[in-house]
Amino acid sequence: MAQKYVMINDIIKEHNARMYNLRKYYPFFVLSETTFAQYKEGRYAGLDMGYITMGVLRFLIQENSMNEREVTYDEYEEFMGQLLDRDFDVEIKTEDRKELIAYIFDKIRNDGKAFEFNFYDPSIKKSKVGRVKLVDGHIRDGQVRYFITAEGIEFYLDTKEIKEESKINVEQLLLEKMITGENFKGGIEVVKRINNEVNRLVREKDEIVDMFSYDVFKAAERYEKYMKTVGNWFMEEQKMFARNKALVDKAVARAGYDKAYGSGNKTFKEISELELLLKKTILKHGSLINSTMELQEISDNIIHRAKLKKLKASFDFQARLMDIIREDRPDKMFTVLSPLFAPKNEKWFSFASIDNILTLKSDDNARMVKVKQEETDSSFRYEDELLDDRISRNFGRLFFELADQLIKWDRLTLKEFNGILEIRFGKEIYGNKDYYSFLTHLVQKKHYDIDDMLKKQETMLEGVVVEALTGKTPGMGSETDGAYAPKLSMERFKGLVFDIECDPAQEIAIGEDMYVTNMIFVRKGDSKHGK
Repeated sequence: MAQKYVMINDIIKEHNARMYNLRKYYPFFVLSETTFAQYKEGRYAGLDMGYITMGVLRFLIQENSMNEREVTYDEYEEFMGQLLDRDFDVEIKTEDRKELIAYIFDKIRNDGKAFEFNFYDPSIKKSKVGRVKLVDGHIRDGQVRYFITAEGIEFYLDTKEIKEESKINVEQLLLEKMITGENFKGGIEVVKRINNEVNRLVREKDEIVDMFSYDVFKAAERYEKYMKTVGNWFMEEQKMFARNKALVDKAVARAGYDKAYGSGNKTFKEISELELLLKKTILKHGSLINSTMELQEISDNIIHRAKLKKLKASFDFQARLMDIIREDRPDKMFTVLSPLFAPKNEKWFSFASIDNILTLKSDDNARMVKVKQEETDSSFRYEDELLDDRISRNFGRLFFELADQLIKWDRLTLKEFNGILEIRFGKEIYGNKDYYSFLTHLVQKKHYDIDDMLKKQETMLEGVVVEALTGKTPGMGSETDGAYAPKLSMERFKGLVFDIECDPAQEIAIGEDMYVTNMIFVRKGDSKHGK
């Protein structure tokens, strides 16, 4: 009897909730039954309204969710025109084109009205009407803009998740719409789905770690795929978590002030449960990010050890010695020792090539490859050479600017020098790491004499600056150097002498939470530039 009572309770009490859950599917089936047989004398009967509806929903999700923007009718019209031309073998007359696209749009929007879903509620013995919209619009900035509704997103996700997009992100967009529409119960279900997805990613990460113990290279491939499809979305997911947490906090604050949301109120309980679940999910997602970063370090170490194992010695000298003794052939020692006494050959093998060899998977069937003789590019420069050139140019330009100002002024502070650099290069100069490196190298000496510096360079900075300002660094003194065109030169600084004094008690603020110890540059008397 108890089981029968439970069954009857499920049928009667839960029917209302089940019907409301099913209503999000209702508009699609109404639209899919729409045919074009009666439209324009059946010229476009080959069009499928079900496919078109799914295409429009995916387009709106792409724009609303992923690009975070609502669409205008012109943008919808352009998309629909491309869809009709690409996916249907139906010739559309030019004069019918705009009218057909507008007809489809009115059908999907149901002429701006909600689709009505009628059902019977046995608990109250009355008929009810469930209303649902897939696409809605409002006026913003004097223009009508359209967006997909929460029911539309939920319907689309139930059919199949979106490829090449964070499922957590899409679910969070649905959560945002649920909270904004004060559907906190629906929001709880969405957070549970997000939590399940986070748990799945944690399990996948653990499986990759386990795979490293028995198949390093297969695990490395799976790790790369994991980072490409999952790790790329971590920052975006965290931003959306913060946004939804702020919305929940507002709802909690409102519930605290609004008498309608009493502590015993059902809505208040739903908001509290949603807040608690979201906090747990955020913590678990943060833990997933940290463990993924640890996974990166673990994978690097395991792959490195695997490469070293492949490079270990494969020749057993002890076993070979025992063979020689057993055969009583001491003359065979020559074949073992002669390579060790061979002359040293100046030949080098790049580490990149070693990596390629270790990770290369040999083909079972060897294939002939035709090698083409190509001319080498004499102007080619390696990355480290380009890096050295960049540092030389930046150091040369900064030193040139400092010396140029010391010709004009007897005394210059770092704050004044920074102000001049901001005028020359903009505040982006503080985002250039070469600026800080230049200051670090500059204070290695307290006294600079340009004439002595040209004759002999005592520090790395002096060597770099002299090379850059004497035309030995590529790119210096060219017309692309902006304010320094046509040429940067040390000629005008001959005879310049200056000292550097540091003031540790005074710090200069640069950007946010960044400080540099103040420096004072003092020009000394000399024959050309001094007093």
